[in-house]
Amino acid sequence: MNIEKRMTWKQAFMSSPGPDNVKEAAVLTLKGLCMGSADIIPGVSGGTIALITGIYHDLLKAIRSANTNMLKKLALLDFKGAMSMLHIRFLFFLFIGIGTAILSLARLMNYLIHHQPVYTWSFFFGLIAASIFVVGNKVKNWFSGMPILSFCVGTITAYVIVGQIPVSTPETIWFIFISGFIAICAMILPGLSGAYILLILGKYEFITGTLKNPFIPLNILIIIVFCIGCLCGLLLFSRILNYLLDRWHNITLAFLTGLMAGAMKKIWPWKEPIDSIIIRGKEHVLTTRNIIPDEFNSEVFIALILVITGFIMVLIIEWLSREKKEYN
Repeated sequence: MNIEKRMTWKQAFMSSPGPDNVKEAAVLTLKGLCMGSADIIPGVSGGTIALITGIYHDLLKAIRSANTNMLKKLALLDFKGAMSMLHIRFLFFLFIGIGTAILSLARLMNYLIHHQPVYTWSFFFGLIAASIFVVGNKVKNWFSGMPILSFCVGTITAYVIVGQIPVSTPETIWFIFISGFIAICAMILPGLSGAYILLILGKYEFITGTLKNPFIPLNILIIIVFCIGCLCGLLLFSRILNYLLDRWHNITLAFLTGLMAGAMKKIWPWKEPIDSIIIRGKEHVLTTRNIIPDEFNSEVFIALILVITGFIMVLIIEWLSREKKEYN
């Protein structure tokens, strides 16, 4: 206890896992930037980005570090002791990247999705396709029975979820809490998009609308309740997921691979609108049908280049991560 009292803020910050130098901090922040960019797009999961950039297990461990012992120290106003137990160094730089992406890239990503959808989805299609290959390659004894069954269950689950039509739901406090709780669970699951889950729950426009005017008293309440829901979901679900990875690593990894495979339906670049709805003066497509381009033109050529680019980027990231682990 005396040692903890004498601990400086810097020592408390540096005592937890995280980047050890400026380069590692910058790389982790960049990965957070990529995660944040993905999370604001309905159809792409930040969990997928965490998985392919090699920080998925570290992320789950960092979330789990907010345990009862840490909370006890917090309750006793031992802030330095609580900080030393929390993986604050890892979370700090990661969330700087995520927050920066959400605040600065939201408009850009929204513009690209609406004005250059084929090119944007093509790049992400390549990312996810390579992710399926990379993560699936980590599964041992694919055809021994359970892994292939788990993969099929994951694929069907994601395929059904991304095919759901967004519904109208209440704007009450309890449902906002539930929306945050469910959405954050999807955000840390590879293949499932938290933003798309909010769209299905009818709360995507509602929540993003409050962020545009965050200082209105009612909006402040909505944001706080939503964040509390996210925090509760994150703390609970991360522990469940981490337990599954520790206990049934191979089967869980196969399931996560299936989730990404099933979500490919949503990320296919060429779509044809079937039904839409007007929300706050804007048209939002409810259902689409995947189509194959009629001809091989310049758009298709550029889209294929972007698919290949995204695919190669993931392979390079995975190779660099493997090289680093072997070196260490």
